[in-house]
Amino acid sequence: MGKMKIISSQELLRTPIFWVTQDVAIDPEGFEIKRAIIQHIGSAVVMPVDDQGRILLAKQYRLPAEAYLWEIPAGRMDEGETPLQAAKRELREETGYTAKKWKKLFSLYMSPGFLAEKMNIFVATELKPGPTAFMEDERIESKWFTAAEVDAMIQTGKIIDGKTIAAFLAWQRYGS
Repeated sequence: MGKMKIISSQELLRTPIFWVTQDVAIDPEGFEIKRAIIQHIGSAVVMPVDDQGRILLAKQYRLPAEAYLWEIPAGRMDEGETPLQAAKRELREETGYTAKKWKKLFSLYMSPGFLAEKMNIFVATELKPGPTAFMEDERIESKWFTAAEVDAMIQTGKIIDGKTIAAFLAWQRYGS
């Protein structure tokens, strides 16, 4: 398998959050792939863990899922922002907390067949409460859960958010 090279890219749609392109790629042997791709600048995801080992989850309505979902705080990176800068901003905006200690767990693509969003997942510890700064279209409820409660919520389908499940399981396996 040779290296793929993008030979054409046409923008089909642009929104404030993402844009859609029709891309064509080809490898040196002539194998061609044509896909519509949702392009995204990337996001930062934060698993806040307090000194008792509890995890702070945020509950908000997610229009594509047509449901309120429990998940860890996350959001789109702003232009010129590093993943860590975005993680710090998102934690503060969505929960009011700031953290003294940060550790990157990993990065992932949730749906790389059509979505170019790279998620950068961090664990935040040594937390200090403060005021939230929700965006105008956000209404978020935050609540602390023990690791056993989060594990049970995943097992029973009460947590169905992929980034939250991946972050929690990686944190359980590799530690903070």
